Amino acid sequence: MKRHERMNALLELLGDRGRMDVEEAATELEVSAATMRRDMDALAEQQLLTRTRGGAVLSSVAYDLPIRYKHAHRSEEKEAVAQAAAKLVERGHVVGLSGGTTTTAIARVLATRADFAEAGPQPHLTIVTNSLNIANELAVRPQIKIVLTGGVAHSRSFELVGPFSELVLQQISVDIAFIGANGMDPMMGATVHDEAEARVNRLMAERARRAVVVADSSKIGERCFARVGDADVFDTFITDNGAKEAVRREFSDRGLKVVAARPPSGE
Repeated sequence: MKRHERMNALLELLGDRGRMDVEEAATELEVSAATMRRDMDALAEQQLLTRTRGGAVLSSVAYDLPIRYKHAHRSEEKEAVAQAAAKLVERGHVVGLSGGTTTTAIARVLATRADFAEAGPQPHLTIVTNSLNIANELAVRPQIKIVLTGGVAHSRSFELVGPFSELVLQQISVDIAFIGANGMDPMMGATVHDEAEARVNRLMAERARRAVVVADSSKIGERCFARVGDADVFDTFITDNGAKEAVRREFSDRGLKVVAARPPSGE
């Protein structure tokens, strides 16, 4: 992994976890602790993170959109999840997408599907999202109708939240919603770092005929601050095949259908 890719991946990890120590980050990104210290120092100089004793926390100055979304950590696993999710979408569907790197990957797969790209008088797919970056990427696709919820922009997730977002979602119905999560625990279900995001994500799931939580296997076992829901709002959990079978059974026993997608280069 090149240095700029590694630093992007570090910011993605900090975006998910809020803080990391040097050893933890070095292990995740498969580099030495000395290399990780240099990377953290370089990002601190750019005010993209704040160094702490032995580690770093995400800076109060939000890093820009391309850093988080152009290179996603665990990109192969996210791509596998995205491909599996996109198979559930049919022409003419109204699809809900929350913010996040995994749902962004789903948006990109849908945007490049041949059956959605065909010329025609009407859009072949409608995307409802509270994600600024997803709306930005798909707005140039004439055969995909984009509905943005409105709301207050969250600086670190690029999601719109708050009463305006909720007002729009309360007035619509979607065929299938894909909701990202920062943590996925068999007991707590899907969780995120921010309570406003959790509220909007849950409402989007509730407005869907079918709600699917999407998260790569590194999120399994993690519990974040705000709960979105489990089988009370979702019927399916799509992850990658790094999820252990015993853990998958825990989710299944609680009423979730689990899909473990294989990355393209997976054995």
